[in-house]
Amino acid sequence: MVERARPTASVARYGFTDPRADGQLRAARWWTESGPDGSAADVLSALSRAADPDLALSGLDRIREADPAAWNELDQVLRTNRTFRGRMLGVLGTSSALADFLVANTDSWKTLQGDKSTEPSQYVSRLLDHLRSGGELLTGLEAEQALRVGYRELLLGIAAADLGHLVEPGLRQPPYAEIGAQLTTLAEAALTVGLLVAESEVGAGVEGRLAVIAMGKCGGRELNYVSDVDVIFVGDGDLSISTRLASTMMRVVGKACFEVDAALRPEGKAGALVRTLDGHAAYYQKWAKTWEFQALLKARPVAGDAELGRQYAEMVAPKVWAAADRENFVPEVQKMRRRVEGHVPSAHAERELKLGRGGLRDVEFAVQLLQLVHGRIDAELRSPSTMDALAALGEGGYVGRKDAAELGTSYEFLRTIEHRLQLRRLRRTHLFPAASDTSELRTIARASGVRPARGKSEGDALLAEFRRHLQSIRRLHEKLFYRPLLQSVANVPTEALRLTTKQAESRLAALGYAAPDGALQHIKALTAGMSRRAAIQQALLPVLLDLLADTPDPDRGLLSYRKVSEALEETPWYLRVLRDEGAVVERLAFLLGTSRLVPDLLARAPEVLQLLGDPARLAGRTPAEVATSLRAAVRRQPGLNAAVAAARSLRRHEMLRIASADLLGLLDVPAVCEALSSVWVAVLQGALAAAFRQRQAELGQTPAKIAVIGMGRLGGAELGYGSDADVLFVCEPNEGVSDSEAAKFASSVAETVRKILGAPSPDPALVVDADLRPEGRSGPLVRTLESYRSYYGRWAEVWESQALLRARFIAGDDDIGARFIEMIDPIRYPHAGLDAVRVREIRRIKARVETERMPKGADPTRHTKLGRGGLADVEWTVQLMQLRHGHEVEGLRTTSTIGALKAAVEAGLAEPAEIESLTEAWLLATRVRNAGMLVRGKAVDEIPSSGRDLAAVARVLGYSADDDPGEFLDAYRRTTRRAHAVVETLFYQG
Repeated sequence: MVERARPTASVARYGFTDPRADGQLRAARWWTESGPDGSAADVLSALSRAADPDLALSGLDRIREADPAAWNELDQVLRTNRTFRGRMLGVLGTSSALADFLVANTDSWKTLQGDKSTEPSQYVSRLLDHLRSGGELLTGLEAEQALRVGYRELLLGIAAADLGHLVEPGLRQPPYAEIGAQLTTLAEAALTVGLLVAESEVGAGVEGRLAVIAMGKCGGRELNYVSDVDVIFVGDGDLSISTRLASTMMRVVGKACFEVDAALRPEGKAGALVRTLDGHAAYYQKWAKTWEFQALLKARPVAGDAELGRQYAEMVAPKVWAAADRENFVPEVQKMRRRVEGHVPSAHAERELKLGRGGLRDVEFAVQLLQLVHGRIDAELRSPSTMDALAALGEGGYVGRKDAAELGTSYEFLRTIEHRLQLRRLRRTHLFPAASDTSELRTIARASGVRPARGKSEGDALLAEFRRHLQSIRRLHEKLFYRPLLQSVANVPTEALRLTTKQAESRLAALGYAAPDGALQHIKALTAGMSRRAAIQQALLPVLLDLLADTPDPDRGLLSYRKVSEALEETPWYLRVLRDEGAVVERLAFLLGTSRLVPDLLARAPEVLQLLGDPARLAGRTPAEVATSLRAAVRRQPGLNAAVAAARSLRRHEMLRIASADLLGLLDVPAVCEALSSVWVAVLQGALAAAFRQRQAELGQTPAKIAVIGMGRLGGAELGYGSDADVLFVCEPNEGVSDSEAAKFASSVAETVRKILGAPSPDPALVVDADLRPEGRSGPLVRTLESYRSYYGRWAEVWESQALLRARFIAGDDDIGARFIEMIDPIRYPHAGLDAVRVREIRRIKARVETERMPKGADPTRHTKLGRGGLADVEWTVQLMQLRHGHEVEGLRTTSTIGALKAAVEAGLAEPAEIESLTEAWLLATRVRNAGMLVRGKAVDEIPSSGRDLAAVARVLGYSADDDPGEFLDAYRRTTRRAHAVVETLFYQG
């Protein structure tokens, strides 16, 4: 391989790295054998200041080769005309696409001479000059090609004026707003000329009138170099002719200049392309969503029938400024905001100029929302321009002047970078170069006027500036909404801003707070005074108010935050953790705005707050580790009361940890049930041991040994947050002690356990329920093992055999527990299964339970326990299989519902699809039941039918804030309906 020659050292001095640079300079007669040509020194210096000197020189070389005859003239102008030189080399060093245009249109460089390279007032006439041939207006493909050349030539002039000062310092630097306005005027001219071409092609006369309404950046006079132009069409007269005009104009302009997008029209792409003024008015009155009025904030007539356009603007303006009063304003604006961030691919999140956190949309969304909230009563805020509206918000006192200026500076910086990125290849892009792309970073930096600073290269300096502005925008985005709310309730007015109470309430209402007056009182209470604690709260609240606004119940979340803060005001690390760990604040806000249970527990178990910053620690402890730790802590306590207090405290800690991990999606349903069951078992073990020791010490002897058998969900390790502990107490007399004395001693221990655990407490109840014992409540609380054997042998009914399917030894004497389980196995797994009579009895009992225990007026499709396809349906079906086949299928001899379902399919007792339906329904109903307890703070079996509680349950189940909670309810009903159909087959017909 022949190695290409490197540029000479003297050529490299001017910033050239391309090996061809030496030859290109010689061909241009700017370089000789002895070095640079003296009269070309200014050209070489200018090239060295171009964003990409190699790209600029290559473009000139291509132009020279394309039109050798005109080179002398171009060379002379470059040598002598400093303004032209800056413009020409500024463009060629930045945009390969415009270089391609100049090579293909060799006379176009001449448009960059003179005092101005661009004159917006002449755009229409300049475009028409390209489109006229022999006095007639071109149509069809010829018109598209001519319009393309004319449009690119004017775009070239705007870019040249924008970039020239970077190559030739001292040339005028047009402000960002001027460039955006010129690009917008050019787009308007293209639409106007495109409509003239359409009229010529269609042959439209007075039969069809058409007005073109600009939306988006075109409406705001802040277009990019490459951007779709959003429009709405208003017609009058013959709409078929108006529609043909509109579609023809879209085709002509779309192929020549930019895409014309009419998707913001009523009903979007499914709606009519052109509507009458009355048609638009009727749609906006009856059907339009809030985001459509937000979009109309920038609506502005730009082409076509001026009078029709004016009438449209006058018709929509009152509707735009009344949008904040709409019933659905808050959820729709919140949904729009989340959708913006949700559309950013995770791989590009940190490089996305437009949609990413701290990007352009953050500024635009903030400004537009404040306009919609406060523009109802202040006409000064009603500008379609983001920058003008931001300045008006500052002048009007809705945003601090300093904040408005800082946000405007950051917005202009990002828009300038966006312009430079798009100019490179005239492609629509909003993706900042990767940190590893040093060449592209350097070029964009130089094209943006970013120079090396403090030892950083141009590219590194640009990257640092980019990140700084993103952070600034995100911080100010939060501050714009929430900081004024704090100042509005402050005791001392601030010079920067002080909202009136009414304005503050309007802003809170717009952000989703249903009781803004109450929210203001919470803010005032949290920030009152001059203490360090109040100062930290003032710094935290803007972020928290923002985060809470995205939860199902912001008002309850803020109230909970106030209560927790007041309860923990003497805890030294509480506010420090919130201040220093952003992840903790985000997760805490979601928990407080979603759950009633979590705040109550958090005030009494604040140490869990520190785990929110570490998901691995929050969800990482195994149930066995937790149980061992709890038992050891209880065992160390000196007496019964201290032991139970320790057990309650540790249960509270663990319940909060589990609930937080569950709400944050870190634990699945089986893991939650196992963890809760393990904690309950450990509490019972600790309380039983402490009560046993106390009673033993009081008597000075040990009359009996005791075991506790877990039943129901406790036995199946399937407890929920609000479940009772179903148990049986078993005893056995020690040597020389009668059965009655043993039972009396064991009963006093069992009653002590039930009483002390069931004592009133702010925590979820600890109810020890022994009602499943022989003879129920009328029978003795504790029986000896032999008494149980005798009862089950002579009197046990089929429902008692069914109840024993979940029996599991959990506490007390291991030997008694093991012998009890061995004794009941033949009863719960009868040797010959169930005969037809007992099968019918099971079915009869299930029907009676559903009839008697279903609450009056409850919806069977929403009741997680007794409803169709709910927990009872699945569990009774599984337990019937266990009673019938447990004696021959070892896998069915389990207390776990899910374990038994797996064994049933492995044994061929049901089809895999049937078992899958039952499993899915059981897991879903269990999770929904748990979610109901977390959301409402009390045990509930029925899913809320609507409202914020339903939305909160849906969020816990993984639905996003943008989803309709009704979709979750429909999905639950579908899942349980399929399961109920399986139950009908397996339970009633199998």
